[in-house]
Amino acid sequence: MTNSHAGRDIDTSRPHSARMYDYYLGGKDHFEVDKQAAETVAAAYPGIFACARENRAFMHRATRVLATEHGIRQWLDIGTGIPTEPNLHQVAQTVVPDARVVYADNDPLVLKYAERLMRSTPQGRTTYIEADVNNPGALLTAPELAKVLDLTKPVALSLNALMHFVTDAQDPYGIVNGVLDILPSGSALALSHCTPDFDPETWQKVTDIYTGAGTPVQFRSQKDVARFFAGLDLLEPGVVVGHRWRPDAAPQGTATTEALTDATVSLWTGVGIKP
Repeated sequence: MTNSHAGRDIDTSRPHSARMYDYYLGGKDHFEVDKQAAETVAAAYPGIFACARENRAFMHRATRVLATEHGIRQWLDIGTGIPTEPNLHQVAQTVVPDARVVYADNDPLVLKYAERLMRSTPQGRTTYIEADVNNPGALLTAPELAKVLDLTKPVALSLNALMHFVTDAQDPYGIVNGVLDILPSGSALALSHCTPDFDPETWQKVTDIYTGAGTPVQFRSQKDVARFFAGLDLLEPGVVVGHRWRPDAAPQGTATTEALTDATVSLWTGVGIKP
């Protein structure tokens, strides 16, 4: 675990996307400034709470499907965010106890809670690396990663609600393709991404709120989200709104029971396998 920046101050003077997301999920790891910004978003887009919940639920189902149906035993989760149980490794290790998971994030607040991400099964391995998605080369060559993941064997790249924080100017497709190029055949991409497709006016307000708070965002259309899967074999049902991606894969008794509309969730999701 990289801890060279563990003492870095956490900026509580302005809202942070990870802490706002924690608020949407009903967590306690946020500050008043984050709550105020999150409630401003919620006033413009009341569906944000359902969107956040469905994002987590998609991650859980995608992880289970990759473990049970595609033999994946390794995950690289970039943009981890503040830990919310069950974390990805807990879901994976419930299915395959020897699963290995590397979490990566560049937020000092996530670093503060990273111990939660390290509670692996005895058979498996987990670690946390402080790294930035905009510098994937540094992440992929980190010694900590090599201690946990075998890059000669399939790895699932998990990018949940991350890439809408990477604008076109930062070359998001180049970043994702660069990581996938390093991973062997049989690896996977599991990705979720907020979209303005169903309510452009509302999502422009959300964009303005985040950007005004110092966090540039770029929410994308289904066509643009599908571009992340170019060259991959998309699993059924393709790139769909979060709650419509393999709801049957949820553990018994945990499936969404509330009636959700696509506009409420406004989250494109998909999983692809590298041929």
